Amino acid sequence: MSKGLVTVFGGSGFVGRHVVRALVKDGWRVRVPMRRPHTGHELRVIGNVGQVQLVQANIRFMRSVERAVEGSDAVINLVGILFKSGKQSFSAVHAIGARTVAEAAANIGVTNYVHMSAIGASEDDAASDYAQSKGESERLVREIMPTADIMRPSIIFGEGDAFFNRFAAMAQLSPALPLIGGDTKFQPVYVANVAEAIAKVAARGTNGKTYELGGPRVYSFAEMMKFLMTVIDRKRILLPVPWMAANALGFMGEVAGAMPFVKPFLTRDQVKSLKSDNIVADDALSFSDLGIDTETIEAIVPTYMDRYRKYGQFHERTAS
Repeated sequence: MSKGLVTVFGGSGFVGRHVVRALVKDGWRVRVPMRRPHTGHELRVIGNVGQVQLVQANIRFMRSVERAVEGSDAVINLVGILFKSGKQSFSAVHAIGARTVAEAAANIGVTNYVHMSAIGASEDDAASDYAQSKGESERLVREIMPTADIMRPSIIFGEGDAFFNRFAAMAQLSPALPLIGGDTKFQPVYVANVAEAIAKVAARGTNGKTYELGGPRVYSFAEMMKFLMTVIDRKRILLPVPWMAANALGFMGEVAGAMPFVKPFLTRDQVKSLKSDNIVADDALSFSDLGIDTETIEAIVPTYMDRYRKYGQFHERTAS
């Protein structure tokens, strides 16, 4: 029996694809609004025929969002960006976009609502524009939708992630990797665990809680880089970069990112983020409150790193 219709904004993204799978498995009909629905063909084959529907919408335009949520029993907003690009600014996507989706859902009487934020989000205390805009989005959503559950993950890993894949690709090309904020702490979380948490709160019905989602272990940035080099069996120099030099690298990344179809390898705002630990607070609700056991990077990351090893899937680890 279907649980009803859930509309998932950001359902075509890295986290979104896993969330759609979890919701389909749980018995929901899923609608995925996209700016370019014709690019979401892989989503159509998830679940039974017609269980996943793609529609055109842009969270910067209320009319399209209203059409997308029409008839929904629950709404999930996963939309987020890691760097600014043209009209896709932090304010437009994280704050204004979040308000638009929450208002559209509230207008049709939806109270089962999940909003994706991030650990460290704070409108007042965060150093980075990214974290400030995430904090603003939480406030706006809470004002409009008091029953919304807010999910705050740490760095998310899994096949296709933007973290381990990025640094593994850099290690293929360079004899050294920049180590910015090597002592900064992170609690990487498996994407399928995040998706399971979102599906669980949607199935239960949201009630205004905030969850911080981190994996079972805390690592420094340096420890994660050393782990990654071991996994792909490459010896690379981890070069500590002073904050001033890191800001210069961030500026260079922004200049490169201004070119068409080029993603910045680093931004000054990301450098600011690297100055703060990204771990679950001691008193926060988390996976244990949802009855979810989490996976470690040691169990998952090696399963999708073949292409970065010297001989791919045929690589044999060199003797230490």
